[in-house]
Amino acid sequence: MRIAWLLGLALLSGCTGLPERIAPVNNFEAQRYLGTWYEIARLDHPFERGQEQVTATYGRDEQGRITVHNRGYNTASGEWETVSGTAEAVGDPQLAHLKVKFFFPFGVSYVVFGLDPQYQYAYVTSFNRDVLWFLARTPQVSAARKQAFIASARAHEFDLSELLWVKQLPATATEEAGADDE
Repeated sequence: MRIAWLLGLALLSGCTGLPERIAPVNNFEAQRYLGTWYEIARLDHPFERGQEQVTATYGRDEQGRITVHNRGYNTASGEWETVSGTAEAVGDPQLAHLKVKFFFPFGVSYVVFGLDPQYQYAYVTSFNRDVLWFLARTPQVSAARKQAFIASARAHEFDLSELLWVKQLPATATEEAGADDE
C-alpha cells in the first residue's frame, strides 16, 4: 500500500458534504449497487496514481453494512494494491450519498450523481469536484457512453484536464488475472 494513498485518505477524512450544484441520485437502491464495478475513467489523484485495471466491489457483511473492496494494478511496482472498508448512507438511504470509511473512524463522501436505471453505469464524485469516477459493470464501454460521461461531467462543472481513461483488460482476461492474486 502506498503512503501517498494513505495521506490522501487522511486529508479527506471527515469530508462528507456534497459539492455545490451536484445532487445525489434519488430513489437509490443500495442492494442493486452491490457487486463489481470497473473504473472506466477518473480524475488523476495520488491515491490511485499509476493504477490500471481498477475495480470496486461492494457487498454486505454479517451486520448488514456495505463493504467496499478496491483493487488496482500498480504499473510501477508490478503488484496489485487493495484497500477495504465500509460504507453507510449519509442521511436518507434513498439518496446515493454515502460515507466510505477505509480507516476507522475517518470517512469521506461518495456521491453517485449519475446512474442508469439498470445500474450498469455510474458517475461518482466526493465532497468536491477534485474526485470523479466513471464506473461500469463491464471493463469496456462504447464511445457513445464515454461521450455521455464527458457531457455530464462538463455540465456538472468538472475540470477534465486531468481525466484518465483507465486501462482495463477484456472481461475474460480480467477475471483470469484476478483469480491467482487473491
